[in-house]
Amino acid sequence: MSDQGSDDVDSSTSEQSPSTEKGTALLRSTLLSPGYLRLLLLCALIGIPVALACFLFLTAEHELQHLVWEKLPEELGYDRAPWWWALPTLLLAGLILAPIITRMRGRGGHVPVHGLGGAPIGPLDLPSVVLAALAALPLGVVLGPEAPLMAIGGGLALLAVRGMKQQAGQGPVAAKAPMLLATAGSTAAISSIFGGPIVAAILVVESAGLGGAALVMLLLPCLIASATGALVFTGFGDWTGLSIGALHLPKVPPDMTPDAGDFLWGVPVAALIGVAVAYLRGLGYLVERWLGEQTAFRIVLCALGAGVLLTLYALLTDRSPEEAALSGQSALGALAADPHNWSVVALLLLFLCKGLAWSLCLGSLRGGPIFPAILLGGAIGIACSGLPGLGTTPGLALGMAAASAVVTGLPLSASVLTVLLLGNDAHNQMPLIVIAVVVALVAAQLVPPRDQQAVLPNAP
Repeated sequence: MSDQGSDDVDSSTSEQSPSTEKGTALLRSTLLSPGYLRLLLLCALIGIPVALACFLFLTAEHELQHLVWEKLPEELGYDRAPWWWALPTLLLAGLILAPIITRMRGRGGHVPVHGLGGAPIGPLDLPSVVLAALAALPLGVVLGPEAPLMAIGGGLALLAVRGMKQQAGQGPVAAKAPMLLATAGSTAAISSIFGGPIVAAILVVESAGLGGAALVMLLLPCLIASATGALVFTGFGDWTGLSIGALHLPKVPPDMTPDAGDFLWGVPVAALIGVAVAYLRGLGYLVERWLGEQTAFRIVLCALGAGVLLTLYALLTDRSPEEAALSGQSALGALAADPHNWSVVALLLLFLCKGLAWSLCLGSLRGGPIFPAILLGGAIGIACSGLPGLGTTPGLALGMAAASAVVTGLPLSASVLTVLLLGNDAHNQMPLIVIAVVVALVAAQLVPPRDQQAVLPNAP
């Protein structure tokens, strides 16, 4: 009786079902087809020009940001941006973005409250995306550059679609070439800001929700495009590569192995962060729907409202409004390097003021949603590290993981991103990071969904 059962198990595990065999044969024939091999070669080639375009974009954005928030205040006799600085800069950002969003083709890109992307943006829509990002992000809009980068990568990759169709001829590869190329270009672009091809590929693949043969067909172009593009920044041979402001933490608090106190506090803190970030994102959806009428005027009001919140942070904390403005990348590095330079009250005000400004920008302006959320989570995590038994490094780790998980909705991507940010200090924190991601995503489901699509006036 037991022998017969064992034989049944062995036969069931050793034999593939007809559908599995058919899928394996289809995958093999597709990967070895001339059209798909040419597609992989093209993806490898487009990775380098996409990376160079992203380098130029990020360099211009960083220089404009330095001009607005450091050089101009110094020219006016201030040692840092004064408390009122965000009011005129955000008002100007709103005035610039309003006509771009309501009148230009492409509307400056997708609304950031819906995540990193959607359908690929065509080359004709790309000018409005680049103009919106370079004109508004350096002025203090509380969003990151990741969404514009993905649009740039996808748009440039789509320029190669016509040539790919001519080479691939007819068939499934030719039909899917635009989607595969656009996705590969977006992955190559976003890898430049996330510090490498792995986290970018995981982010794109996990968001696509694919499996089996479809996953492999999508993953290979993304990996090869982002890998060749990464050579622009990592270097090749004696060439050291181009320096770029990728998201990273040059210094983190002294590493410590999480103990029982870190896990006991980490679960409720991760749940708190998950619910708070989910509510802030829900407010962004409300803002998006509010823009259905008098869109241009209300875009300006939202930008000015974000400036008021940044000003309020500067007045209440006697700190620079730059800490609460922009994507939060530099502020996150400063927070990780010297967390005790912020009082608990300052960290809570940073979360409140920057978080509300982020909500306004999510629903009305243009940019990426991830970078500010990571800073918000890190700020709350470090603020809670004053609780007895919760360490600074575990607080920072679980805060970044929980916030990035909620804003992306992608648990694996959030975990990998947090691990890469912490660098050598991530090994001991990995169990806490994964638990924080799971708890935050579950807790965020307690917040009523508000993701109904808003309708904006048609752009020409």
